[in-house]
Amino acid sequence: MTAVPHPAKPDQPPRPAEDRRHMIRRRALTLLTIVLLIGIPAGYLVISANQSRDSGRDKEAKYSATGLTAGWPSKVQRRLYQVPIPHPADRIAYYETNNWKTSRLYVQFGTTAAGLDAFLTGMGVTRGDLRKGDVTIGARDQKVSGWKFPDDGRWWGLAHRQKNPAPTQDVVVNLSNPDHVMVYVVSRTVP
Repeated sequence: MTAVPHPAKPDQPPRPAEDRRHMIRRRALTLLTIVLLIGIPAGYLVISANQSRDSGRDKEAKYSATGLTAGWPSKVQRRLYQVPIPHPADRIAYYETNNWKTSRLYVQFGTTAAGLDAFLTGMGVTRGDLRKGDVTIGARDQKVSGWKFPDDGRWWGLAHRQKNPAPTQDVVVNLSNPDHVMVYVVSRTVP
């Protein structure tokens, strides 16, 4: 058997030993690479997990609420239930209930006389449709929302009935201070 000749290696001088500065620089670059490739994505994962957990807690609090919650209902809720809250408005609170038969949105807010007119116009009614002493929000809805409308003559109300699938709204307004009125609305729709 004949041996296969191997090509001759060119004469290379031996590599000099690595000096300390070069070794430190190489290790620093290796560490930086590890941080960039592993540390940053891991940091994003931690931040994302915290945001997701916080979002879940916010949703849990929102959907476990058992009464009015301060703040604006979402634009989708306002559009679906046709509750055009005017600007300016304050003391805004809402609560939504849903079941297989009926969905309801309870909304209260304070506004100016012009804001009341804008709200009523947005619903398709006028101030002339309000009737003095007519509390159109029933006892069941008052109990759910926590509202009380004593029989003292300061309440004006209207029931805005619409054909399905449009919602039906019951509105009660406190006009004791004409410059700053309180509006209470129960809008219900059948899914």
